[in-house]
Amino acid sequence: MSRLLVSTLTLAALVGCLRDDPVPTLPEKVVGNCRYTNPFARVEECRDYVGEWTEQQAQDDCNGQQLQGAKAPYTAGTTCSYPSTLGYCILGSGGKFTRIHLPGDRDAQCAPAERGCEIFGGGLFDPAPLCGGKVTEGGGSGLVTFRQPTLVCKAPMPGEAAGRGPDGQVCTWSMISAATEEGRAFEQYASCDTVRTQRPYYGAPTAMNATRDDARLADPAYRAELEWVRGQINSTACVCCHKASAPQGPSNWYVDQPGNFINGFYDRGLAMGAGWIDTVGFGAYPPEKNNGFSRATPERPNDSIFVTTDPARMKRFFEAELATRGKTKADFAGQVYGAGPLDDQRFYVPRACENGEGVDASGTIKWSGGRARYVWILEKGTPSPGVPPNLDLPTGTLWRFDVPDSAGQGVPSGATYGVAPEGTAQRFPTSGSPAPLVSGREYYLYVLQDIALPLTRCLFTMP
Repeated sequence: MSRLLVSTLTLAALVGCLRDDPVPTLPEKVVGNCRYTNPFARVEECRDYVGEWTEQQAQDDCNGQQLQGAKAPYTAGTTCSYPSTLGYCILGSGGKFTRIHLPGDRDAQCAPAERGCEIFGGGLFDPAPLCGGKVTEGGGSGLVTFRQPTLVCKAPMPGEAAGRGPDGQVCTWSMISAATEEGRAFEQYASCDTVRTQRPYYGAPTAMNATRDDARLADPAYRAELEWVRGQINSTACVCCHKASAPQGPSNWYVDQPGNFINGFYDRGLAMGAGWIDTVGFGAYPPEKNNGFSRATPERPNDSIFVTTDPARMKRFFEAELATRGKTKADFAGQVYGAGPLDDQRFYVPRACENGEGVDASGTIKWSGGRARYVWILEKGTPSPGVPPNLDLPTGTLWRFDVPDSAGQGVPSGATYGVAPEGTAQRFPTSGSPAPLVSGREYYLYVLQDIALPLTRCLFTMP
């Protein structure tokens, strides 16, 4: 589901975990502006360089924003200008700031813009009057928190054969990496509203000339493979954002696009489909728990990003598409990982805790940054947790508790090790108390405001 990654897309539609830091007062000095195409969202943006930037620094940063290494247009001494904006994403500190203008003219775009800025951009969203500083709910793009997956079992749709679940039901995880039974439609058996809380989502344009006539559609062999790929995708959660009926419109390519829907892909999406870019960071179910479908995992990192019953066949199809565009693996050599901030989080290397963070002698857990929905205590050296379903309980987890997505905001710092706060659920161990912490030993404290939004990640020594 490459386009669900929106702003370094491309992993978390988590309105409830947006930041509440005050937007800083920016310096009056404007060094210049840069207009470019966001390489992940594939939409135009424009940024102002404000404060203590030098001309050269601003030009260098601008050149680094454009797709495929092309130079972006830089204009000295002026700010960006759009007829209508959703607001601004503010980055920087200490007198040197970047102000990204987010164009738009519909209030339904406000929630995705805020999430893209704060969750994946790491900035502060300063709303324009159109957005009013508020995030709306509804339509799948403004849901409050990451909804954890649930297994839903339903009777088959009228006219369909019995399912493989209990009493002939069809059982499907409501999860972005999930699939219903092959040949069935995911939307009919699981909640796309739930799925759209699990990654940022908004409508985005297809690649240029996507609906052009394609002579390959007259080739029965090619058409058969294309329809197989379309059928596989229709059975997976990808359709929640990659279909014309998505609430804010399809996100880049979409399965019911006129003509050959594969032409709506950008090259990077094809490369993730071929497994040329590692997409392990998006998370995956094993096929035995996912109606026979699988995708790239730590054990099989070169599999496709697309959830499929036949990984080798899926890879071959996308490799062939890349070949028709004259692309080879070498063209993507610098793009080792595809999950953007989810990979950044997965490979995060913790440093020593500061300012009293950690677990004190009484067992009180202290973190900074605000209320938390997920708290881990891990052995030192444990990989940083990633996303569910397979990356969020790494070996080395000693204790974890979660705040259910239905329980409102998270809990403040001050929980006691081994005692899940009221209204939360102990996730690990599944029963009983965790192993005691040993005096003098280092441990890893990992705290998230919500999935993909870290608060505190540091090493502490138990007193």
